[in-house]
Amino acid sequence: MKRRASSSRNARRGQTVLVVAAHPDDEVLGCGGTLARMAGRGDTVHVLLIADGEASRVVGAQSQTGRNRLPGRRKAAEAAGEILGVASVELLDLPDNRLDSVDLLDVVQKIEAVMQRHRPSIVLTHHAGDVNIDHRVVHDAVIAACRPQHGHCVRTLLFYEVPSSTEWRPPGSAQQFEPNWFVEISATLAKKSRALRAYEAELRAFPHPRSLQAIEALAHWRGASVGVAAAEAFVLGRCLD
Repeated sequence: MKRRASSSRNARRGQTVLVVAAHPDDEVLGCGGTLARMAGRGDTVHVLLIADGEASRVVGAQSQTGRNRLPGRRKAAEAAGEILGVASVELLDLPDNRLDSVDLLDVVQKIEAVMQRHRPSIVLTHHAGDVNIDHRVVHDAVIAACRPQHGHCVRTLLFYEVPSSTEWRPPGSAQQFEPNWFVEISATLAKKSRALRAYEAELRAFPHPRSLQAIEALAHWRGASVGVAAAEAFVLGRCLD
């Protein structure tokens, strides 16, 4: 008679996940459905947002800076995180759309400090070929922070796409986003859409790629390309099994 394996041996051990995004809303645009899926299966998900996403903007009749909108953007990030089920959302204050004016080492060290605190085994961040300069700086900083030294906590490194940035890079001008890793989000696409609505001020009208209709269409297309109803696509940077 075979003995049943103990539930503790069969139980999946939750992993710690860190998402590093340049601006509030990038984390949902790029991998919101994946984050919701990870959190739902018992992983501990942390979100690190490097720049505020507002300070470079000029709004209003009196040219008030986007800093007037910072509290709302921060609340939107927290609301989106709650919808997705993440454990924490941390927003730094590095200069928006000017990360190339900051020494890369300073960005790397801020990411390393968060990694040291959370010890993630999975890290998700921007793709190298994005049009947005902040996305590219964050990508490079994460690569440096995840150097595969002996004993480093990160075992899986994934790069996501951000609508209205990744696909706007013309062919031949930089590395193209060619996904080779897909996560099915058929069951969590609705949560991703709800989280995006928390960032309502950042959404645009269709046919802009950052419209809710276009974002959901992309999820369905990525899913159809691998035989499921909806998916998010990534480029695998590294995986140590």
